[in-house]
Amino acid sequence: MTALLDSAAYTWVILPVLIFFTRIIDVSLGTLRIIFINRNLRYYATISGFFEVLVWLLAMRVVFQQLDNPLYLVMYAAGFAAGNYVGVVIENRISIGRVVIRVITRQDAGELVSFLRSSGYGLTVVDGEGATGAVKIIFIIIERKDIETIVATIKKYNPNAFYSIEDVRFVSGAVTPNRLPAPRKWTHFHSRLRKKV
Repeated sequence: MTALLDSAAYTWVILPVLIFFTRIIDVSLGTLRIIFINRNLRYYATISGFFEVLVWLLAMRVVFQQLDNPLYLVMYAAGFAAGNYVGVVIENRISIGRVVIRVITRQDAGELVSFLRSSGYGLTVVDGEGATGAVKIIFIIIERKDIETIVATIKKYNPNAFYSIEDVRFVSGAVTPNRLPAPRKWTHFHSRLRKKV
């Protein structure tokens, strides 16, 4: 073990790679912590903050002991940059929180509104006045995981509509109280099994 720690491979390959990946973990946790704070998820923010600082201290301990090695500093900075990217990717994957989608369209929005309501989404429709005349403004508050579905629906029914998406910090009641529950795979499998029997 002592021979490995004193080897050139450890100094110039293993340790720089460890610093790089440690920094990615640290910064990713920091990105998630900020997102959790913005979403008012205190417990998740507390846990991620604890591990963020713990990992950061481990990385900094090694870097401060070897400040004369420029490779460690470069890998530390590269890990920081990569950690920001990874943190955003993770946040997009877990899709925590809610957003409001504002749709502004000059085209008749009746089909779009009917489809969204029949799908169980709660929405508000307002008459407005745009630069070129009358418009319909549609407000929809949804879970982040539903963004792609809603955007695809908007493009299908009103392809020229303008829409914007913003985070929602707090909602006073249920976002979509009439939302139809998605069928579960197990329920579907179970019903098919009963039919065969």
